[in-house]
Amino acid sequence: QVRLEESGGGLAPVGGTQTVFCEAVGVIHNIHTMGWYRQAPGKRREMVATLSNGGPIHYLEDVKGRFHIVRTDSGKEVYLRMYNLKPEDTGTYYCYADGLQELNSSPPHTYWGRGTQVTVSS
Repeated sequence: QVRLEESGGGLAPVGGTQTVFCEAVGVIHNIHTMGWYRQAPGKRREMVATLSNGGPIHYLEDVKGRFHIVRTDSGKEVYLRMYNLKPEDTGTYYCYADGLQELNSSPPHTYWGRGTQVTVSS
């Protein structure tokens, strides 16, 4: 059973740093895109950063220059380093995997993690 396991997050001060980590676990042949979304209370889920195989990295405009997404060589792990945190960065951060194939012949699917909380406090 494929799943996304998240770790990291927690409480951080304004201007501080925080890292969230995600590993795709299970029988996996390929993952096209991995990344992070977040959702603050009362707000819609929004894309924070995504990174595709061989390619483009997309960041939410507000986090450009402050957040850095990294995908490991295995292609099954992704982490998000967050610098100069702001109160508006507070939310539940969800790991995202798109175009995930369990076998070479499998159709691609999208998976979500359960979320990990990041709270930025002044």
